[in-house]
Amino acid sequence: MMATRRWLWFALPLGLLAALSLLVVKGGTLSSLRRGLPPVEQLAVDQVRLTPGHIVVGVVNGGPDPVTLAQVMVDDAFWTHAVAPQRTIPRLGRATVDIPYPWVEGEPHHLKLVTSNGVTFDHEIAVAATTPAADARYFLSFTLVGLYVGVLPVAIGLVWLPFLKRLDRRWIHFALALTGGLLVFLAFEALQEALETAESVAGAFQGTGLVALATIGTWLLLQAFSGRGKGEGGRGDRIRLAFLIALGIGLHNLGEGLAIGAAYAQGAVSLGAFLIVGFMIHNTTEGLGIVAPIAQDEPPLRTLALAGLLAGGPTILGAWLGGLAYSPLLGTLCLGVGAGAILQVLGVLHKVVARETQGAIWTPLNALGVAAGLVIMYSTGLLVAQ
Repeated sequence: MMATRRWLWFALPLGLLAALSLLVVKGGTLSSLRRGLPPVEQLAVDQVRLTPGHIVVGVVNGGPDPVTLAQVMVDDAFWTHAVAPQRTIPRLGRATVDIPYPWVEGEPHHLKLVTSNGVTFDHEIAVAATTPAADARYFLSFTLVGLYVGVLPVAIGLVWLPFLKRLDRRWIHFALALTGGLLVFLAFEALQEALETAESVAGAFQGTGLVALATIGTWLLLQAFSGRGKGEGGRGDRIRLAFLIALGIGLHNLGEGLAIGAAYAQGAVSLGAFLIVGFMIHNTTEGLGIVAPIAQDEPPLRTLALAGLLAGGPTILGAWLGGLAYSPLLGTLCLGVGAGAILQVLGVLHKVVARETQGAIWTPLNALGVAAGLVIMYSTGLLVAQ
C-alpha cells in the first residue's frame, strides 16, 4: 500500500504537467500569440548524394513549424524536382528532394531551397563527384582507406614495445605521461571537430547539447564500468588500462573515419599519397600510447593484436558509414562519444601513474612527457590539416 501511494505521488506531477501542456496547445493560447506573425521555418541539408544526372538532397526540418518546400534552384536557375514523402515537412521530419540535373564532375554547384513563404536555404556542393554505390568495390576502397589511416599506423606504433621494455622506471613514467599528452590532444581535437560538425545539425536537435550529452554520457558510462574489478596496480590493471586507451582511441578514430569517408565520397578530399602518409605518421603515435602502460610486462601477441584492432578497426567502420550514410547528426554523436571516452581514459591513466609514483606524479620529467605528447600530436597533425 505504501509503495502504491509513493508511485502515485511520483505520477501526480507528471499528470499535472501533461494537463497543463494540453491546455496550452489546445486552448488557443499559442494561436493568439502567433496571430499576424509568419511561421518560423528552418531546413537543414542532412545529406547530398550525386548519381549520373541526379542530385538527391536529404533535408531535416529543425524548426518549430511545418515547412512546405515550393521551389528548388540549382546554380541560380529554377529546376524541376520531386519531394518524398511529401512537400510539407513536419517538425523533426525528413524529406528527400530528387533533382534531375546535369551536374558536372569536379565542378561546384549551388543549391537553394525555397519554401512556400519565400524563405530560402542555401547549400554549396564544393566539388561534385559521384557518390559511391554500396558494392564490393566500395567496401574494398574504404576498407583500404581505414587500413592505411587507422589499423596499420596503430600496429606500427605497437612495435615500440621492445624499446619501452628496456627503459628504467622513470622513463616508463615519462612514456605514460607522453601518452597522457597524446590523449589530451585527441580529446580537444575530438571536441573541436564535434562542435564544428554540430553547427550543421538541424536546430531542433541542439547540436551543442548533443555534444555535451554524448561526451558526458560516455564518460559516465565508462566510469561506471571501469571501476569494477580494481586491483592493486598489478599486471591485470595495466593491461586493462591499455585496452581502455585502445577503446578511447578507437572511438575517436570512428569519428575520424566518418569524416574521411564522407569527404572522399563527396570528392572534397583527394586521396593523395602525401595525405595517407600524413595520417599514418599522425596515428602511429597512438600505438605508442597503447603499449606504454604494459611496457614492463610480457603481453602475448594476441593481446597486442586485439588492442591494435580495437584502436584502429573503427576507422574502417567509420569510413564505410561516412561514405554511405554520413549525416552531421551521426558525425557529431560519434565525435562526442570519442571525446568522452578519451577523457575517461585520461582519468584512469592519471590514477595509475599517481599510484606507481606514490603521488609524485608531476616530476619535471613527467611534465616534459605531457608536453612532448602535445607537441608530437600537433606536429604530426600539420601533415593532415585540410
